[in-house]
Amino acid sequence: MLAALGFSTIGLFLLLTMTKRVSVLVALVLLPVLAALVGGFAGGMGEMILAGLTTVAPTGIMIAFAVLYFSLMVDAGLFDPLIRQILRATRNDPARVAVGTAVLTMCVALDGDGASTFLITVSALLPVYKRLGMSPLVLSGTVCLGAGVMNMLPWGGPTVRAMTALKLDSSEVFTPVLPAMGCGIAWVLAASYWIGRRERRRLGALTPPGERNAGQNAGQNTRQGTERQAGQEAETPQVETPQVETAQGTAQGTAHVETPQVETARAAAPVWLTAFNALLTLVLLVALVMEVMPLPVLFALAFALALFVNRPTWEGQQALLEKHAKSVVLVTTMIFAAGVFTGVLTGTKMISEMAEALVSVVPDSLGGHLPPLVAVTGMPLSLAFTPDAYYFGVLPVLSHTAAGFGTDQAEIARAAILGQMTTGFPLSPLTASTFILVGMSGVQLGEHQRFIFRWAFGTTLVMTVAALLTGAISL
Repeated sequence: MLAALGFSTIGLFLLLTMTKRVSVLVALVLLPVLAALVGGFAGGMGEMILAGLTTVAPTGIMIAFAVLYFSLMVDAGLFDPLIRQILRATRNDPARVAVGTAVLTMCVALDGDGASTFLITVSALLPVYKRLGMSPLVLSGTVCLGAGVMNMLPWGGPTVRAMTALKLDSSEVFTPVLPAMGCGIAWVLAASYWIGRRERRRLGALTPPGERNAGQNAGQNTRQGTERQAGQEAETPQVETPQVETAQGTAQGTAHVETPQVETARAAAPVWLTAFNALLTLVLLVALVMEVMPLPVLFALAFALALFVNRPTWEGQQALLEKHAKSVVLVTTMIFAAGVFTGVLTGTKMISEMAEALVSVVPDSLGGHLPPLVAVTGMPLSLAFTPDAYYFGVLPVLSHTAAGFGTDQAEIARAAILGQMTTGFPLSPLTASTFILVGMSGVQLGEHQRFIFRWAFGTTLVMTVAALLTGAISL
């Protein structure tokens, strides 16, 4: 009964949000409440919701200050040199930009924290996408692919949980899947390039032929010019870019006309202020990786200091807070709504019952083929199970079942990390990081899932085949 109710709740949530029948926030709050009432948990529902909100509160606080901090850094022009270098290296080509996005994401994701990866990467690259008129779905999608495959690292959440649940070490779980992870990275780069090529064609279709030819001629002249001219071209989009930006801005509801004013203000920033912001950001990132203090505390302190130095007047500080208040509210409310969702599903034991029901439906005939089955199903199941529920609830039962058929439990752990909350976590409504990614990118969760699901699932399939060929898991 509870398992069916839980699966129905999650299925209905995905249906309503992906078809845009209701907003994600409404579905996250009302659907679990309705499920709790149907299941007869009205009396304890308040405590369950409060427990869920308490769980996500540190993340919500961190995101509020983190969004404000990185928004301030973007306004101050800290990422402008990086943007110019990316535009110069990618030559304003959407395909190259998409690949560069994936590469930057995988580099930033080395710290193993999805939230900080999304905050840093999206903050740095969103102005590039706006300048070129590229769809923000390409940004959220390629970041999703890069962060997903890198979440397999031993200090990432899924692998740590798998090792803890089955009492294994990294040499047993992570080391054997390194070749498969390498294949996954290659797939991510190839997929990003293909997605970027589609975006290039889309932008070309939006541009009139005459403007397109003018843009191509401008690009050829630039490549034949001096290095100084190339640097100027990297800072200034090609001829067709303003027209594409206008069309895209109308479709997405984004006012790109503000860009020249922002860039003019950034150019006036003193050198000492840019150096201070760069040093403060570097210290903050190091402190985040070393966990000197809790993440919410670090971001709160860093933002307060940055705001005081960059905007020393009360009027300036208030203006910045008012400017970015909408972004903070949109992201944090989603996170707290997700706390309601997971709090009810966990408190009613729906997730536990779902785990038991999932294991019980595995037929004996498939018992000897559990590793590839676990690998292939892990990514889609990220939409239904929290990492704790899967790795501490489902995985131990699966490993014991596999042991009865002579399969090493380490194989089950390796199979699980090929998709469960690795390639699947940036799409799951059960993780707060997902709402950071879609919120900062300015896309809807359902659109993001529809856009990138098959590519993310493709990463799992490629790594599963590679794991079978290298012997990390057996058929």
